Amino acid sequence: MTVVDIPGSKSVTARALFLAAAAAGTTTLLRPLSSDDTEGFAEGLGRLGYRLEREAGAWHVEGRPQGPAVSEADVYCRDGATTARFLPVLAAAGASGTYRFDASPQMRRRPLAPLTGALRSLGVDLSHEEAEGHHPLRIAAAGVKGGDVTLDAGESSQYLTALLMLGPLTAEGLRITVTDLVSAPYVEITLAMMRAFGAEVTREGATFTVPPGGYRATTYAVEPDASTASYFFAAAAISPGREVTVPGLGAGALQGDLRFVDVLERMGARVRVTADSTTVRGTGTLDGLTVNMRDISDTMPTLAAIAPYAAGPVRIEDVANTRVKECDRLEACARNLRRMGITVATGPDWIEIRPGTPRPAEIATHGDHRMAMSFAVTSLRTAPGVTFDDPGCVRKTFPGFHEAFAELRRAW
Repeated sequence: MTVVDIPGSKSVTARALFLAAAAAGTTTLLRPLSSDDTEGFAEGLGRLGYRLEREAGAWHVEGRPQGPAVSEADVYCRDGATTARFLPVLAAAGASGTYRFDASPQMRRRPLAPLTGALRSLGVDLSHEEAEGHHPLRIAAAGVKGGDVTLDAGESSQYLTALLMLGPLTAEGLRITVTDLVSAPYVEITLAMMRAFGAEVTREGATFTVPPGGYRATTYAVEPDASTASYFFAAAAISPGREVTVPGLGAGALQGDLRFVDVLERMGARVRVTADSTTVRGTGTLDGLTVNMRDISDTMPTLAAIAPYAAGPVRIEDVANTRVKECDRLEACARNLRRMGITVATGPDWIEIRPGTPRPAEIATHGDHRMAMSFAVTSLRTAPGVTFDDPGCVRKTFPGFHEAFAELRRAW
């Protein structure tokens, strides 16, 4: 059995930083992820005047329920979608101040309009400086009264998460009616974490009711990143007789992306989930399948990258939102697989991959960490020669990925 220690969840760390900054008191985050995305989030909090102290394995955040400690700030969000979507909402809840947010060219291309439109409907003074619905943007904070808001979260569940976390900071609370929602398990993460910080949300159908009342500081342990774990689980699934166990991700895990192992089990891998760990073992057989990955779309590239090793076609459906991630992941997967000699077809929200023997090629990452990590798994069973045009892009969520994956190869 090979045990792989996965770093903390990016999604959980980002939410925890927002909630800790908004809470009354000082919060301690245990085992937070240290990567480009979370460092960017922490840097953004610093720009807004929040105090954050770090030690090995723990970050301490001094909360400010009243909002940012500075009246003006210019925040650069790097490539981080959680930073770019959550921090403007946190700033808008402040009593007063003018705050500008910008991001990398990659992040500037990603959509923001459903969230900023919702904020405007709640009375937030917000303007986009260049392209409407994209960064850069400017906010003149004056607190948020609250009320009813309608939201389309069909492109990203982060829009809904941002508004949910805003709710307790408003004067009257929020009633959020969602017309469409993708990656719903990420919203469940948000609701569970809000409860841990003292805020309760009720849901009736498509409407979420968030009362005012703020948050209280706590000590919060960040669980390992289930999306990152998918690469190691997939590596085991395509390696007959090999086994990977990830501690800290078990039956009670918050992250819906752990359901990726259910897909591997359907294909023929052996999966064992205990209270505090998950194990995947390769059996030598992988069946093709058709699978809806709307709720776990961040693991779509992982499945696409191992699909050629299945005995039949693998068709992944309902993943239109992957086209507006760090890159168009659906087309990026298709093009990289074709470079490796694999037959692939795509549609607006689906990809179908035929069985084949991938040949070495240079992988075009498009600066997307998930392209690099997914196709590292493919390379396990190709001839030597798979290369990456930007291997360093993994720093976004797992700076030590290549070293960890090389250690896995050595262990096997």
